Amino acid sequence: MNRPPIMPAGAAPAVICLGLSALDRIWRVETPFTGGSEKIRAGEHLTEPGGMAANAAVTIARLGGRASFWGRAGDDDAGRLMAEAFAAEGVDIGQFRLFEGGASSVSGVIVDARGERQIVNFRGRYPVDPAWLSLAGLSADCVLADPRWPEGAEALFTAARRRGIPTVLDGDVADADIFERLLPLTDHAVFSEPGLRGFGGEDMDAALALAAGFGCRMVAVTRGGDGLVWQDASGRHDMPAPAVHAVDTTAAGDVFHGAYAFAIGANLGIADALAFASAVAALKCTRPGGRAAIPSLDDLKSS
Repeated sequence: MNRPPIMPAGAAPAVICLGLSALDRIWRVETPFTGGSEKIRAGEHLTEPGGMAANAAVTIARLGGRASFWGRAGDDDAGRLMAEAFAAEGVDIGQFRLFEGGASSVSGVIVDARGERQIVNFRGRYPVDPAWLSLAGLSADCVLADPRWPEGAEALFTAARRRGIPTVLDGDVADADIFERLLPLTDHAVFSEPGLRGFGGEDMDAALALAAGFGCRMVAVTRGGDGLVWQDASGRHDMPAPAVHAVDTTAAGDVFHGAYAFAIGANLGIADALAFASAVAALKCTRPGGRAAIPSLDDLKSS
């Protein structure tokens, strides 16, 4: 794997990640997905915390950043397990609220022998009003949000904009009106391919231009092994994916977003931040597991 850009010595940016925290129940199967109805025997089953912004926060912590997770869960077994897992990773959870009577988000993940995955997610049940978030005196080097709690993301991004804090949007699959609501507050929008297609249609360049038209400083789409494409003030750019043997792509997109926010918080330029995030996500894919396989900065340096 090509060497990633060198991170500034002692970089420890403070990054807030807001959005989904879920409990993932993962089954590993040897049979490749066929797309049809079938019964598949699993060779392994495990349970681990996940979620887009949640995994991004853990990525930042493992890279040496000061990560905070802001989000919601139910005051149930799954919610308490997620809180304990964040604490074990050194992620600040002062703004992770467990709602009495709420239901935590739980996902079922099936990973085949090629490292491809299918996910079924229950998004949870809890209040949407973000008024309880502590936004007065907001301080961070970067903030990231996924689209699963648009009310919270809008509140955080609005406060960050007032203070000149860079905002990063995880453009996973969501309704178009959510992106129309958040993109005007976004500096760096990084979409998945399904997320960008769902928002802007099949023509990738036209979809990137559509998203960029909301005023984002940079819009990108990650394409797995085909690398990524991004657009900024200087035009359209392509970046190949690092050459690795992928064994499990679970959480790769979450890791990419967390690593990108870490790099932006550490004052890397866009191209270097994208290359750094690509390297971190690619290294994750060489290891089985979701959150358990997120690499550290030392892992990346020695790869």
